[in-house]
Amino acid sequence: MQKNFTTSDGAVLAYTDVGQGPALVMLPGWSQSVAMFRHQIEHFSATRRVVAVDFRGHGRSPDATRGFRIFRFAADIMELMKHEKIENATMLGWSMGASVLWAMIDIFGTSFIDKLILIDEPATVMRQAGMSDEDILNAGALFDAATMVAIAEQIKGAEGAAARGAFLDGMITKSIPEDLKAWLLQENLRVNAVHIADLFVDHCSIDWSDIFARIDRPTLVIGGRVSHVNPRSQEWIHAQIKGSRLVIFEEAEGGAHFSFIEAPARFNEVLAGFLAEQ
Repeated sequence: MQKNFTTSDGAVLAYTDVGQGPALVMLPGWSQSVAMFRHQIEHFSATRRVVAVDFRGHGRSPDATRGFRIFRFAADIMELMKHEKIENATMLGWSMGASVLWAMIDIFGTSFIDKLILIDEPATVMRQAGMSDEDILNAGALFDAATMVAIAEQIKGAEGAAARGAFLDGMITKSIPEDLKAWLLQENLRVNAVHIADLFVDHCSIDWSDIFARIDRPTLVIGGRVSHVNPRSQEWIHAQIKGSRLVIFEEAEGGAHFSFIEAPARFNEVLAGFLAEQ
């Protein structure tokens, strides 16, 4: 079932709510949509209640006039969960969606989480002041502040669509079908360029490194061997979360940034195994 929810500041979120059973809440990445999770929604809604949310201005959610910040997104998701009377859920965050979960943990703790799935998000996207070379590798930082600002300006400019296309090219495997790649870009380009650039800066600027030791729920960390996110960063996050599991998908398993849609059968197998664990 497709639903809409209005947040406390007036933004409208579109979301999918299908199936019955324990709740699985799915959060997509920067500029992407819940359509990315189509294979998981179909598979896991047979045994669970799957709630997959398009962030404000993303996917089927209409554009908003404000609030394109990670902590506002975290508040949006918590408000939606309270609206749907979901007190405890398995929470899945991919890419920026994982950052939204880390913001939720920062504000609300972990009581709303049954299990946690973190997919291919570095501890910080931007290099932070005072980081050593080893810190940068562990965190998975991709670029410095000047590069971040330049990318944001590019997204807002006349060549913004081309910039976002080049960004996507670095996130997929070489063997991805052209029609799938084109569809991913089409979903990406649905988001207002100015708003997504502002969100990009906010998202990239935050260092989440101190969050992981506070996670006390069963956690699965997923990375990709050929992802633009260095798998070493996923290994480091896994090492910080006591008792967590780590899976790095190889290139033949869709092991870039979109493993759940490039190789959905393998991804669903791994996720189902984790969800079945006691």
